[in-house]
Amino acid sequence: MKQNNLIYWISTGLLSALMLMSGVMYFIKPEMKEAFHTMGFPDWFRVELGTAKILGVAALLLPMVPSRFKEWAYAGFGIVTISATIAHINMGQSILMPLVGLALVITSYIYFHKVESGVTA
Repeated sequence: MKQNNLIYWISTGLLSALMLMSGVMYFIKPEMKEAFHTMGFPDWFRVELGTAKILGVAALLLPMVPSRFKEWAYAGFGIVTISATIAHINMGQSILMPLVGLALVITSYIYFHKVESGVTA
């Protein structure tokens, strides 16, 4: 049980840091605005995605948030990391960070359910 908690909190903490940093960067870095423009996305999408990432992090980290909202956050982060992988491929950029994000989403999600159900092994 202790190992499951440790893996859950490490993966969730790293995932949350990654999503929070990228979500905030969408608002404060002009380069991010330009990157979204270069990919053909409207500016409102950057704002929407940044807001969704910040809210998703809150859903994962705040203990009073019901599990069904955490499930939606995991689903959203899964979609975002897969979409980011595709976008990075299309832009000829490294896909390392989106794949790291996807691995963190999967690990955190698996261990979220182990911790929730009290699985010990």
